[in-house]
Amino acid sequence: MDMDMELNMDMEQLIGSKLGKEYDKAVYCLPAYLTYMQNSSCESQAGIKIAGRNINSLRYAADTTLMAESEEELKNLLMRMKEESAKYGPKLNIKKTKIMATGPITSWQIEGEEMEAGRDFTFLGSMITADGDSSHEIKRRLLLGRKAMANLDSILKSRDITLPTKVRIVKAMVSPVVMYGSESWTIKKADRQRIDAFELWCWRRLLRVPWTARRSNLSILKEISPECSLEGQILKLRLQYFGHLRRREDSLEKTLMLGKMEGTRRRGRPRMRWLDSVLEATSMSLTKLREAVEDRSAGRALVHGVTKSRTRLNNKVYTHTGPGLETKLQARILGT
Repeated sequence: MDMDMELNMDMEQLIGSKLGKEYDKAVYCLPAYLTYMQNSSCESQAGIKIAGRNINSLRYAADTTLMAESEEELKNLLMRMKEESAKYGPKLNIKKTKIMATGPITSWQIEGEEMEAGRDFTFLGSMITADGDSSHEIKRRLLLGRKAMANLDSILKSRDITLPTKVRIVKAMVSPVVMYGSESWTIKKADRQRIDAFELWCWRRLLRVPWTARRSNLSILKEISPECSLEGQILKLRLQYFGHLRRREDSLEKTLMLGKMEGTRRRGRPRMRWLDSVLEATSMSLTKLREAVEDRSAGRALVHGVTKSRTRLNNKVYTHTGPGLETKLQARILGT
């Protein structure tokens, strides 16, 4: 008897059990049951093909995202998921199910119930938009950061707390709110400017310096003395994430990052990809960047060198790494 049969038998035995001795066992095995059920419903050629791999579902706990290239394929996947779920007890909640498409889409009805179709939705705390642009999520995160900063107003006004302590409080309470999920952001020049403006707004609010005051941004930063800018911290997370995925064996995340999609591209200038923004920040080619992150010590040197160049915000100009860091990294990789 193979594993699928065993899982099927266990599920039939435990789904109908009441609270009691079997409850803990059922709760413990629930993720395996959900995975089995979802795998059964998603065994289909429908999906998005990347690097020769067919991807039609992304799962996290009980949340499932189905993907397809056409409306008809997506409907078939959804109906199969609904049918497989009904076999084992869990039911598809139409009211909590949303549909999003890159193009125009009509409203759907499943057994008389209409499903909501929108241009964006929130998944695992991050906003996913139909155009795939990270700018929407960045703006949303900056707004949440402003709310978090406003909640600290009474603490920042206190004269009993020293300036270094206030700075550490802001970094601990505000920065994580803004940086949540930033590893996946494709950051453009306009996004960097928004992040810089938000950071300076935070430091001016902390120092009680209005924008009308005749104080330069550089003088504000000298008084605060941040070790690294907020944009630099976000870049550090993205570089660490790239190195982590690159050193892994073949995985879904690695396929999505380095694989190529089938089909044709629209006319016009190609949009910036996540990998393009990483290469731009490091001033390195993809081949050299791969070699750098394969070695952990060289990868740490790369992350340290690039992020430290983001310590200064002055007229929205950054100090890039240039060829010097690249030469040092190459020498370290070669062992010279």
